[in-house]
Amino acid sequence: MAQSITPLQRLKFNNVALKKLPLDSSLESGSRTVTGACFSRVQPQPLLKPTVVALSEPALALLGLTVDDVLRDPHGAEYLSGSRVIPGSEPAAHCYCGHQFGNFAGQLGDGAVCYLGEVEAGAKQSSDPSNTSPCGRQSDGRKVLRSSIREFLSSEAMFALGIPTTRAGSLVTSDLYVQRDAFYSGNPRPERFGSFEIFHPVDDFTGRHGPSIGRPDIRAQLLDYVIETFYPEIQRRHSDRQERNASFFREVTVRTAKLVALWQSVGFCHGVLNTDNMSILGLTIDYGPFGFMDRFDPEFVCNASDKKGRYSYEAQPYVCHWNLARLAEALGAELQSAKAGAILDEFMTIYQDFYLGNMRMKLGLLRKQEPEDLELVADLLKTMHITGADFTNTFRQLSAVSCPVGEQKDRDSTDSVVELIVGQCASLEELKVANHPTMQPGELEMILSMAETNPGMFNMVANQPEVTKQLDKIGRRRLARECDKGSDPAAVEKERVRSMNSTNPAVVLRNYIAQNAIEAAERGDFSEVQQLLKVLENPYSVSPDLERPVWAAECGSDQADGNSIKGQEAKENTKGKAAADTHQIPYNSKPPAWARTICVT
Repeated sequence: MAQSITPLQRLKFNNVALKKLPLDSSLESGSRTVTGACFSRVQPQPLLKPTVVALSEPALALLGLTVDDVLRDPHGAEYLSGSRVIPGSEPAAHCYCGHQFGNFAGQLGDGAVCYLGEVEAGAKQSSDPSNTSPCGRQSDGRKVLRSSIREFLSSEAMFALGIPTTRAGSLVTSDLYVQRDAFYSGNPRPERFGSFEIFHPVDDFTGRHGPSIGRPDIRAQLLDYVIETFYPEIQRRHSDRQERNASFFREVTVRTAKLVALWQSVGFCHGVLNTDNMSILGLTIDYGPFGFMDRFDPEFVCNASDKKGRYSYEAQPYVCHWNLARLAEALGAELQSAKAGAILDEFMTIYQDFYLGNMRMKLGLLRKQEPEDLELVADLLKTMHITGADFTNTFRQLSAVSCPVGEQKDRDSTDSVVELIVGQCASLEELKVANHPTMQPGELEMILSMAETNPGMFNMVANQPEVTKQLDKIGRRRLARECDKGSDPAAVEKERVRSMNSTNPAVVLRNYIAQNAIEAAERGDFSEVQQLLKVLENPYSVSPDLERPVWAAECGSDQADGNSIKGQEAKENTKGKAAADTHQIPYNSKPPAWARTICVT
């Protein structure tokens, strides 16, 4: 009997959240108000013919599992999808609330997710929640194919980039077809900001309130659970409850500032930074309409439903600060308002310090910290914005700019790098579209004049001498100061290039790359998802795997939900026509023109 038990069945569950927090034992199906509880029991409905189509080996390793453990288990797909309950698993749904687009939305909860339980990690696993999944295994429920693929790939891609995130061990599909609203939520973790908003009083604007209004006893219980489970060092350090809670809030603030600084440094835009999509552990959660910037634009918005740009790239630090203020309010009497205010006042300074540290590494400024470095970064980004430079590729190619020793050292080398960077800039037509109607007439006239000066130079807005001058002005003089008289220039250069190439990724999960995998999957071909996962696990390396086929036909759509960019006809192509209509677009290349049509909600 012992030999017949599979590794999945041997997982040791210890469902701490359900033991320590109020649990509604009702099994009533459907949406309902859950009062006085943080979770409610559910009975997951089995999927129709569940099939494992992709697995993340490093994520499964957190549970002591291998890919073979899953693939050899006759019920592996059923277990991972919740269709069959693993011994020790206790399926439940998480109750939470949230501020959505600035307004209190009342009770939300898990419409597309099911908590299966928490697995005790082995002794070798790190206890740092920034590096592992602190709540053990949890599995997505009824999510449509496109969002499941995007979340599976993006969470593993972010982890490989070194950005704190939840993890995905498997992607399971079925023959079940479901209808989904454009707005969906996911990830049932009890450490959401919105977990504490179930106690929210009646909102003056919306009239809504949390389902557990007037229950400070449960709020105290939830706060104790979070601190004891995820911040044990804070629990041990403080005997005074108010001091403990203030220390907890400051740690959440620091982690949030660090997280958003990392997002900004790789051009990542979350898309829906509602309070229920924020993690108390400083993790990236709930990958909905996320996007990595292609052309650098501080006003970049990756969510087609965000008409007012509330969650734009440049707004993310300020939104995170606003969300932290809502968390402080939700903690109520557990956190003294004066201490909360003082901590919140530190947020932007903490964020700027983390951000500038990240950007110094991206530029290879490792040995010195100069006061004007922040201005240098701002000047570079301004130049990138004016020229429409690709964010990821420009930073990656900057490592080829050599550190000057003397006035004319490596001038030819710099000129060749400038040509590469100019090739990553936007065309005149693209900038016209991108900047209409927000660009001031005077700005547009200046850019048009610059383009007419040398229209043949890659059909670019800024001519090569201008870009060369800008790079010299904002970069090489600062690089020269990295090499002092007592240092070995060759050693400094080697370390700088190594650091830059391990900080500036060669590939990120751009929308058009994800869409390519999604459309192949919709035709029943999951090989692109599997191959892309391998590439994203090593984002800082350049390998032959970066050269992959991308669909080139039927590349326009008026759909705004990301379901299909190239239309139904593309889905019905035969393999022969697919081969004829594809061409090789490297994952690390400047995106093709049709990529701009992709619209996600």
